[in-house]
Amino acid sequence: MYCSQIEFRTPAYDEAVWLRDKLLRKPLKMEFYAEDLAKEWNMIHFGCYDEREQLIGILILAPQADGAIKMRQVAVDDHLHGKGVGTFMVKESERLAVKLGFTKMVLHAREVAVPFYKKLKYRKLGKKFEEVGLPHFKMEKELG
Repeated sequence: MYCSQIEFRTPAYDEAVWLRDKLLRKPLKMEFYAEDLAKEWNMIHFGCYDEREQLIGILILAPQADGAIKMRQVAVDDHLHGKGVGTFMVKESERLAVKLGFTKMVLHAREVAVPFYKKLKYRKLGKKFEEVGLPHFKMEKELG
């Protein structure tokens, strides 16, 4: 298993959008629009691949104005939940963020994912809020 950056508007990016759509959007009866994707040109698209070079996980890193980087759109193929893919991918994305000079990772975690992020040393900030119709918490971790 390995992770690598995915260039915007490439076949690999199209595959990543397909996986995000399948795992994150369709279950909520949402869809991507061209204008949604156009806003991602300056974000870091990060994919996790298996030994056959199949995309099995994806996340996006969005630089923030305050020097932090926001992790978003985290998804691991359903048949691999609980197999360490998400943990590996998050740790690799943290390493990349540090290499790029970021000192803090922030995210909006679905309530059901909070225990996963807590195991990775993220801490909850503030109260529960709703995003895309689901309960979320803001979380953060100091990097480096």
